[in-house]
Amino acid sequence: MSDSDLIKLYSGRILELAADMPRSLRLDNPDASVTRRSPLCGSTVTVDIRLADGQIADYGQDVKACALGQAAASVVGRNIVGCSRAQVERARDELLAMLKENGPPPSAPFDALEVLMPARDFRNRHASIMLALEASVEALEQAENAACA
Repeated sequence: MSDSDLIKLYSGRILELAADMPRSLRLDNPDASVTRRSPLCGSTVTVDIRLADGQIADYGQDVKACALGQAAASVVGRNIVGCSRAQVERARDELLAMLKENGPPPSAPFDALEVLMPARDFRNRHASIMLALEASVEALEQAENAACA
C-alpha cells in the first residue's frame, strides 16, 4: 500500500467518525447481545439491542477495531435506533455490495457509510467494516427468536 493509498483510505472524515463513537456503552439486560470478530485483523464488535414493536428501541456497542471498522460502527450507532430487521439487513447487503461489487452506497438512514467507498480496493479491510451490521442482524435474529419462544 503506497502512502497516497493510505491517505486516500484514511480520510479526515473516516478518522472523525472513528474518534466519535456513539452508543459506546453496553446495555443492561439487552434482548440480545452478539460479538463478531474478524479473523484476518482481529477487530471485534459487540452489540446489544433492545426491541420494541419490531424495531430497535435501544442499542449499545463495544468496538475494538481499526479506524475503518470504527467508522462503520459509528455510522451504524448513529442511525440504527428505530430501524427494523429488514432495514438493517438491507444496509448490510448494500454495504457488502458497495465494497465487493462496486455497488452504490447504502440507502438512508445508513447512507453515510458512503465514506468507506475508498476501502473497496482493500479487501483485507472489508470484514472489519462489516462487523457492526453483521452483529446487529444476528442480534435482531436472536431477539426475535427469543420473543417467539
